[in-house]
Amino acid sequence: MGRGRVQLKRIENKINRQVTFSKRRSGLLKKAHEISVLCDAEVALIIFSAKGKLYEYATDSCMEKILERYERYCYAEKALTSSEPEFQGNWYQEYAKLKAKIEALHKSQRHLMGEQLDSLSLKELQQLEHQLDTSLKQIRSRKHKVMLDSITELQRKVKQLQEQNKGLEKELMEKQKLKVVAQQAQWEQQNPPSSFLVAESHPTLCIGTSYHGEGDAQAHVRNSSSLLPPWMHRHLNG
Repeated sequence: MGRGRVQLKRIENKINRQVTFSKRRSGLLKKAHEISVLCDAEVALIIFSAKGKLYEYATDSCMEKILERYERYCYAEKALTSSEPEFQGNWYQEYAKLKAKIEALHKSQRHLMGEQLDSLSLKELQQLEHQLDTSLKQIRSRKHKVMLDSITELQRKVKQLQEQNKGLEKELMEKQKLKVVAQQAQWEQQNPPSSFLVAESHPTLCIGTSYHGEGDAQAHVRNSSSLLPPWMHRHLNG
């Protein structure tokens, strides 16, 4: 005897229903894979079990790509099916409204530029003049604000540069003082005032010394003064 045809209705036995679901699910996934390979088709299969468990299959694992393509197709199909006379009439009315609004804006722009004013009445010209005055006031107010902000910023930069200049001048003066002190210390180290101290502590050496002529005295003065610091030269000469 051949296999009998299974009646398509819900299987009441829970265990048989679960076994049938497992077998049919595997077969369905296999068929989806076969048709995608044999026919080079993009296939997406989504299955939810009675317990809410998800089983899915997609060609080359591109489920999102296939779903996006499906949504675009459905949207395009709805747009085509909704192109009825009433729908077309609504679109035409909307187009006419937008076109009239654009023309009105272009006309208003030409009026603000001082063009095509012949068709305007006295009242319309007065309104246009008032609108231009208001616009000019706002523009001037904005211009003055921008200028004041620029001046304030420039003043801040000038003050900052002046402070930096003062700091640099102070630093330069301190460096010059340190340089002078270092030069003086170096000079004192190279030329110690030992001869002057000896002469001062032993005045008899200077008094008892006899010079043979004016030339010896001047030579002695030159030799003594060469050992003295510059400030003492100025003091003695003065």
